[in-house]
Amino acid sequence: MELQYFAKIVFSGMLIGVLISAPMGPIGMLCIQRTLNKGRWPAFFTGIGAALSDLFYCLLAGLGLALITDFIDSHRNLLQFLGSIVLVAFGYYLFRSNPAKGLKKPDERHETHWLDFITGFLFTFSNPLILFFIIGLFTQFDFLDPEYLYYHYIIGYLAIFFGAILWWYAITYFVNKVRSHINVRSLWLINKVIGSLLMIMACVGVYFSVEGWIG
Repeated sequence: MELQYFAKIVFSGMLIGVLISAPMGPIGMLCIQRTLNKGRWPAFFTGIGAALSDLFYCLLAGLGLALITDFIDSHRNLLQFLGSIVLVAFGYYLFRSNPAKGLKKPDERHETHWLDFITGFLFTFSNPLILFFIIGLFTQFDFLDPEYLYYHYIIGYLAIFFGAILWWYAITYFVNKVRSHINVRSLWLINKVIGSLLMIMACVGVYFSVEGWIG
């Protein structure tokens, strides 16, 4: 029975981690853009930051379900508005950026990946509405089973983080494989397209948040 519990929570945890990361939202677009512009590892560390933020929200969902959901629900419009404003600003920056400035030979790179990690974390953290998605996944996969003990949950949350990391490792690996077939003009167009999509998504978020206030 103990082995069955471990197998169940590891499987469900990894699946939750992948499903949280898989939707191609702003952070997914950012990872693709960074893979193409800067290389695989800056994008992968961006994904690690996003995975850590997702893990934080998973812990909140598991440890304070009622309190957290009530707060998010009562401040839904404000949180959506603030997150959308951040997204508009970054989308505009990406739209205006010149990818040629970011292209360097591998031996010319000496920077660490802390900034990539931090931006990935903050980008994901700025969207607390993901809590409702996480709660839905927890319910769907029976992650909060009352039969689980504390060490089951430790393994489960680690599995969520590992599943998210696995997703970002795979997606950056795949995009990096096609990177050599894309020239600077293609990168410029990709920046324009992704920046535009981010701004459109953000404007939709602003519209719905304002509509919620007015309504």
